[in-house]
Amino acid sequence: MKQQFNILLLLFSIAGFSQFKISGYVTNSTQQKLSGVIVHVLENNTETTTDENGYFQLASVPKGTTEVVFQRTGFQTKKEVIKTNGDDIVLKVMLLEKEIHLEEVIISTLYNKIQSQNVMKVEHASVKTLKENGATSLIDGIATIPGVSQISTGNSIGKPVIRGLSGNRVLVYSQGVRMENQQFGEEHGLGLNAAGIESVEVIKGPASLLYGSDALGGVVYFNPEKYAPYKEKSADFEQSYFTNTHGTSTTFGVKASPSNFKFLLRGNYTSHADYEVANGDRIINTRFIEKDFKSGIGYSNSKISTDFRYNYNNLNLGLPEEDLENSGFRNPLFPKQEVVNHLLSLNQKVYFKNSKIEADFGYSLNDRKELEAANEIALSMKLKTASYNVKYFVPKMNRWETIIGIQGMDQTNTNFGEELLIPDAKIADFGAFATTNYSWNSNVLQAGIRYDNRKINTSTHGTEGEEGYFEAINKQFNSFNASLGYKTSLSNSLSTRINIASGFRAPNLSELTSNGVHEGSNRYEIGSNELKKEQNLQLDVNLEYKSEHFEVFANGFYNLIDGYIFITPTGNQIDGNDVYIYTQNNAQLYGSEIGIHFHPHPYDWLHFTSSFENVIGKQGSANLPLIPAYQWKNNIRVELDSNKWIKNNYASCFLNYTFKQDKLSEFETQTPDYLLVNLSLGGTITIGKKEVQLNLAGTNLLNKTYVNHLSRLKADGINNMGRNIMLRLNFDL
Repeated sequence: MKQQFNILLLLFSIAGFSQFKISGYVTNSTQQKLSGVIVHVLENNTETTTDENGYFQLASVPKGTTEVVFQRTGFQTKKEVIKTNGDDIVLKVMLLEKEIHLEEVIISTLYNKIQSQNVMKVEHASVKTLKENGATSLIDGIATIPGVSQISTGNSIGKPVIRGLSGNRVLVYSQGVRMENQQFGEEHGLGLNAAGIESVEVIKGPASLLYGSDALGGVVYFNPEKYAPYKEKSADFEQSYFTNTHGTSTTFGVKASPSNFKFLLRGNYTSHADYEVANGDRIINTRFIEKDFKSGIGYSNSKISTDFRYNYNNLNLGLPEEDLENSGFRNPLFPKQEVVNHLLSLNQKVYFKNSKIEADFGYSLNDRKELEAANEIALSMKLKTASYNVKYFVPKMNRWETIIGIQGMDQTNTNFGEELLIPDAKIADFGAFATTNYSWNSNVLQAGIRYDNRKINTSTHGTEGEEGYFEAINKQFNSFNASLGYKTSLSNSLSTRINIASGFRAPNLSELTSNGVHEGSNRYEIGSNELKKEQNLQLDVNLEYKSEHFEVFANGFYNLIDGYIFITPTGNQIDGNDVYIYTQNNAQLYGSEIGIHFHPHPYDWLHFTSSFENVIGKQGSANLPLIPAYQWKNNIRVELDSNKWIKNNYASCFLNYTFKQDKLSEFETQTPDYLLVNLSLGGTITIGKKEVQLNLAGTNLLNKTYVNHLSRLKADGINNMGRNIMLRLNFDL
């Protein structure tokens, strides 16, 4: 593995230091200069904005063919394709007025195109918007995206669910590398804080072509914040307060791009007390304290682009149990978890005349402990993961764009505590893929193929025939996967996407090796080293209609999974605990997401959005577990005119209805329906020469007593959080 890293890094060291720049002016159709236009270079993900004279300048632009996107609210997004061998370029760009949302540049797919040009439908949301809408955490925010839910444990722990699939079937990416933190477990969170994250993208459906094993159900891709524009610097401060948990969140950041070099630093400290349910009771030991630090340093010129980032996250969280004596206010009680994540990433790009090489290298250390008392560590695991992802962008041939690449991962799990959930193990992944994109007129066709190999080796532990015994295993899982997608515009306003893709997942260590009582579920679980890989095939159909004042979308999917792994009772008991074994059978999931966005003329300040989502999971005639209930989400948003003192004002009212979930697996109970009413308002206030962004949001304003079907506390009769008011302010220093 080290040799592979050294060879690849040596490749990227062969680069010069020449540079050139792009500059120019942006106007509207009447030649009026436009300020505040976002100018985004897709090749190296840098951007700037036009000044009051409509002028912009970008240095360190890659040689060869470069795509530059111009965006401003109220105008059509425009893309300019430029070609240069190193000479400076001056552009004159005109944007046409149109009242539509900005089109996002999608980073999680290979071709980094804007949404309207993407063959695969990818959900995109800015973290700023999620916060404005009242999200108390990162996972809480992404669970508002259609087709996405979360398996939660109180206010501090959540794992994403995409169209009914979760755990190791959903990959999480941050800083361009995969997050590895024992995804098989639902009793700990992502290990990510919203501070320093700009946006999130969600791929719903098989993404094995892009990411290999464990992307069978989809990918949640977090984009880190961008560096400051060229020759600019900034510092900002953000403070939030949450009434329900008496929670506080403090964030400070600084960044600058004085030359070709650029850097950023951001720190966050978050503290929450126990959350309160609607009847006024507090759920003891749902408190947590989180510390997060992110940093980055980058360099770019016309031949190379380098971005090195580091993220440290420390989460100290309580585990709610019966008969706990409430003491203190914020410090978690025992039992509790202490989870520390270190994530280092390096993104390196080398530009040639008509092609480029891009690579992501990552290293993560996940240190997870569960403590029963002050000096009693029941569980301690360290997971070390090194990964690489190298792609070569073949020179474009007419309308063809082709990418070939390799990916790999080396992982080691080591136990240090008295209890073992899984044995010491080593996992090695290798994958190779090729994909091509062909576009003509208003049509785009995309296809790809991939091969993957995963090796799993574990150590023997314990005494054969007794609880806690793990037999050594040495297994390999291989898979070929492919995808085919087509997008076309049926008219100026109507477009459709059709995608069919396969995916796979190798069984995780818990499924292969379990032999003992799982304390979180009070059952004796037995794994099977005879389990085969999961293999699926999913069909996705997307239809979108967009006019100046009305938008509608409809997504439908059908997912067949061969060898779906699940846990089932044997009817026996060991030491008074029911025995469950892991086995597998075929399964199917299907459902839809449909929605509208209406902003009528001449009342362009008024926006109404509504969406409905559903998923059904079956294994023969039986229902799959952990399937989210149907949801109907509505939002009325008013955007007010700016004046001398207040600008960018808005007010939103959310009416979110969750249907009764009565399609139950063998281990589940029915969950009643409920309606949540949320409110959010805010704007930017000018105090002297300082602009302060204020946001006030209220969730569950009617103080409804409810429980989400995917809450892990539901089995203990514990409801979700009651009314919560959040106040947030942000300003530049």
